[in-house]
Amino acid sequence: MLNPLPAALTIVPPNRPLIGRVSPPGSKSITNRALLLAALAEGTSRLTGALKSKDTTLMAAALRQMGVTIEEPDATSFVVTGSGRLQAPEGPLFLGNAGTATRFLTAAVATVEGEVVVDGDAEMRVRPIGPLVAALQSLGIDASSPTGCPPVTIRGTGSFGAGRVEIDAGLSSQYVSALLMAAPLGTGPIIVALTGKDIGARGYVDLTLAAMRSFGASVEQLDDGSWLVQPTGYRAADLLVEPDASAATYLWGAAALTGGRIDLGVADDAFTQPDAAAQAVIAQFPNMPAVIDGSQMQDAVPTLAVLAAFNSQPVRFVGISNLRVKETDRIRAVANELNRIRPGLATEEGDDLLVASDPSLAGQTLPARIETYHDHRIAMSFALAGLKIESITILDPACTGKTYPAYWEMLAGLGVELLPAD
Repeated sequence: MLNPLPAALTIVPPNRPLIGRVSPPGSKSITNRALLLAALAEGTSRLTGALKSKDTTLMAAALRQMGVTIEEPDATSFVVTGSGRLQAPEGPLFLGNAGTATRFLTAAVATVEGEVVVDGDAEMRVRPIGPLVAALQSLGIDASSPTGCPPVTIRGTGSFGAGRVEIDAGLSSQYVSALLMAAPLGTGPIIVALTGKDIGARGYVDLTLAAMRSFGASVEQLDDGSWLVQPTGYRAADLLVEPDASAATYLWGAAALTGGRIDLGVADDAFTQPDAAAQAVIAQFPNMPAVIDGSQMQDAVPTLAVLAAFNSQPVRFVGISNLRVKETDRIRAVANELNRIRPGLATEEGDDLLVASDPSLAGQTLPARIETYHDHRIAMSFALAGLKIESITILDPACTGKTYPAYWEMLAGLGVELLPAD
């Protein structure tokens, strides 16, 4: 495999089924939750099967800035030792474009005694965080974000308060998860309640609750839109992180497109992450349904959209408005790049994405240099198009390091030829 990665990679269609065994990386979503909860716990926790990527490295670095000891004995493990409280860091916490780390820490650092600035890169600085800041303020926490996006300044008093906090989770379920994970450090019970029924990818809140309980939290779901969290703090625990379902979608997609079989070493129904729902849709390829609701499997939508280009019928993706505030505007990015392959292949209709579908694309030579917008999911999903279409080139392939550093090595291991491009 090419190391370091070139500025662009051209995928050579294998013209055969991809068959093999691949172990997906650990779940980013679970790893970043577990790192934070282990850091907030008193004692030493061992996280195995964890993801080592740009996003989790940034989370770990920020926690180290706040006095947490984090050792990395091997490529998939973290050993985290915390005192039960985070300390004020020397300087701002820089979290790149890691949405989970930024949102989760914005709430968690309210438990620090002193001032903390949570910041990110240029892309992160246009991702909304206003609803979370407003929720913190309602708890009496001194938090400010002049632009409604990072940087956020929090002046903590060592506690997360008590009472009821309401949050508009229409833009992101990460706001809810952030409040829930900080709530056990309150001075009394805290009720976290939605201001409406809309919530992006509710399944990720279930991941949060499971992780919290693993580290000793007492949290009760009162109804569809509210949770009661007791001020128990956290206790150290050992946790095995399951493989990443979002990463698995590329493997399921590659197998479906090429008529192959890729053994992930874990049963399809063993995943607890929301994106695992994409497997049932991919299994229907090339006869995926005409309408796909992506609201509860948002990170899988780019994968499904690329597969839809080869589907037997057009596909409309609905419930995906939140994709506009991810690492990039993924609705626009996917539409732009599908149309780069063949004009008219995709259309934005409001916040829906309509993919025209054309099975005859397979086997054609359609030179296209795919712009990835610094977005790992655009790079990985459009690489799948290169399995069936000649002359697909992925720009900035290294951006996959955000969540799947070994992605290109994985494809090469399955026998896909990757050529450096100018």
